[in-house]
Amino acid sequence: MAKKSSSDFDHLPSKDDVLRFVADNPGRSGKREIAKAFNIKGASRIGLKRLLSEMAEDGSLVRRRKKLSRPGEVPSVTVLHVFGRDEDGELLGKPVSWDEAEDGPSPLVLLTRGSRDKGPAPGVGDRVLTKLTPEKDVTSGQPTHMGKVIRVLEKERGPTLGILGFDGEGNARLIPIDKKQKEMLVHADDAAKAKKGDLISVRIDKPARYGLPIARILDVIGDMTNEKAVSAIALHAHNIPHIFPERVLADADAAKPAPLKGREDWREVPLITIDPADAKDHDDAVYAEMDTDLANKDGFVVTVAIADVSWYLRPDTALDKEALLRGNSVYFPDRVVPMLPERISNDLCSLREGVERPALAVKMTFDATGHKTTHSFHRIMMRSAARLSYQQAQSAIEGQTDDKTAPIVDTILHPLWNAYATVLKGRDSRAPLELNLPERKILLKDDGTVDRVLVPERLDAHKLIEEFMIQANVAAAESLEAKKSPLVYRVHEAPSLDKLETLREFLRSLEINLSKGGNLRPHHFNDILTRVAETEHETVVNQVVLRSQSQAAYSPANLGHFGLNLRRYAHFTSPIRRYADLIVHRALVSALGLGEGGLQPGFETRLVEIAADISAAERRAMLAERDTIDRLIAAHLSDQIGARFHGRIAGVTKVGLFIKLDNTGADGFIPISKLGSDYFFFDEAQHSLIGEKSRERYRIGDPVEVKLVEAAPVAGALRFEMLSEGTKSGGSTNHRPGRKQKSRRKKPGTAPRRGRR
Repeated sequence: MAKKSSSDFDHLPSKDDVLRFVADNPGRSGKREIAKAFNIKGASRIGLKRLLSEMAEDGSLVRRRKKLSRPGEVPSVTVLHVFGRDEDGELLGKPVSWDEAEDGPSPLVLLTRGSRDKGPAPGVGDRVLTKLTPEKDVTSGQPTHMGKVIRVLEKERGPTLGILGFDGEGNARLIPIDKKQKEMLVHADDAAKAKKGDLISVRIDKPARYGLPIARILDVIGDMTNEKAVSAIALHAHNIPHIFPERVLADADAAKPAPLKGREDWREVPLITIDPADAKDHDDAVYAEMDTDLANKDGFVVTVAIADVSWYLRPDTALDKEALLRGNSVYFPDRVVPMLPERISNDLCSLREGVERPALAVKMTFDATGHKTTHSFHRIMMRSAARLSYQQAQSAIEGQTDDKTAPIVDTILHPLWNAYATVLKGRDSRAPLELNLPERKILLKDDGTVDRVLVPERLDAHKLIEEFMIQANVAAAESLEAKKSPLVYRVHEAPSLDKLETLREFLRSLEINLSKGGNLRPHHFNDILTRVAETEHETVVNQVVLRSQSQAAYSPANLGHFGLNLRRYAHFTSPIRRYADLIVHRALVSALGLGEGGLQPGFETRLVEIAADISAAERRAMLAERDTIDRLIAAHLSDQIGARFHGRIAGVTKVGLFIKLDNTGADGFIPISKLGSDYFFFDEAQHSLIGEKSRERYRIGDPVEVKLVEAAPVAGALRFEMLSEGTKSGGSTNHRPGRKQKSRRKKPGTAPRRGRR
């Protein structure tokens, strides 16, 4: 810094004077405001500039844009990112622009909104302009400020993804990868940066008042002709981390097998793994035996052992930070994007047959009615006695053994199934929600295209593992609650009153009554599902009941799990692929004094934010997986334009119908304008589109025949034409028609009208 002359500081305030002014005028303390406040004019402004620069260099002040503030001070009006909710369900936010390395821990803001406030209400994930008021006597982990929401800001528009293509005149165009995205022109100067078929990232350079907007290429992501192209689109579109940094891989490669010291030696306990036939990692093992305690006649002891990931992923290491960033593994038909490097997930933490592996185990005792009476956790060294597939284990139980299952069918498999039969009694009395919505699985050819779509058989082997894992998760939550330990619960709240009323109205149209009591439990829904089983309404009622449910999430507050009908529940059984489970493992290690790798001090102050992050990562993965399946199936059907298919109406909106095909599970859309010559209006309560004059109705769950008229594989979009007649909706309606479109439906077998495609 240049040497200062004494005249530069004539009539200047002291550093303490400046700091007091900044403190009294948060968010309004620029150089101009300070000069005006201290009547600094002319050449003295040079001295003030140097003084403020010196205070910024020594850390007394922090520059944010053209304003100055004290380190750790947040402007009174600022933009916040809403990241989660507290235990009372209130929204929490943090400043969008905050450098923790420079300013210290980010302020935690509890958001408030008056009942008379206008405009949309904020939600998790929104950006909000907020007026802040500091809180007094703040305790650790509690909000530092109250924030009154001024307005919800528009979501930031990031880069747009698409495939580079060319029109008949040689103009470069961005082919959309999103069903809602519009086509764009690519600037002529950028067209040579990529080749036809490349996935590119662009930004809009010139929004066009007329015609298509013009975009500039930001990044060329890769060739979309290889077999992993479809999942690559989803990875980039949803911003999913999929390349491990070198530091993370190096730390994983340097990891050594866990020692026996400090662990119980369970290597002779015949725990076995039961997984899909193509599984590469095995993170859970099971064993069961009759309880020898005479006081527990016909009871069982069930042991569940889970890979000890916490031994290898220590808090705040490169491995841990990358796992938190990813939140969970993502599963596509053509690849898996793991949460952990293969050295950890497929090797050191995979419970391989005949190999010593560290684990956290829970031993649970069930009485003859299937209710858990006691449990205990252990940090062990185990050695899997067998690696079986679901089909292999099921076949052995049904009398078709092979070389691997024959020696253990009586000693290991039958006791497991007998224990499951007992535990099932407890499940039946608990009565969790039992929806019948089969999941489809896509099988690919070697070139990455769809071979066929099937619904895997639901075996008792699947249900056995699922129920034992649920019981282990409950035991983890109970143990941590008993120790008053911080943890992340898996929560599923009861349906909202609005959703219940919508469901109630729909069921009333089927002459089915849903109790209006304020304490509905899963068994009330199960009674309805049982009533419609194997009837024409089975599919639609299962779908509508599902839509009435809340979305499961992670939370440090225990909100219970409505779907499983459990008062407390935490994810413990899959730490290889879910960060939430890793947190629970660390909490158990700390709370039960099981050695190294527990929670670090002060971790509970971060739980709200971490729970919000991993919940968002889970939703991100689900969307990416669904989009990939849509694109694969759209590509599979793209050469069948004009073909007829049977399906069901899977969704009804005011703009049209969503159709799910029976044979592939493919989803497509029929615009309301293509339904018929009548005016159709949307009846939300009945999940229907109804013709105003004809009373012709298309309702969710209805079986229909459709014709494929358009397929866009890159966007994963299919458009159908309705071939089936709607059902007749009797009587008049008091609804005021919503958005109406006039159209003419083509009858099956008739030629399309001229000009229609």
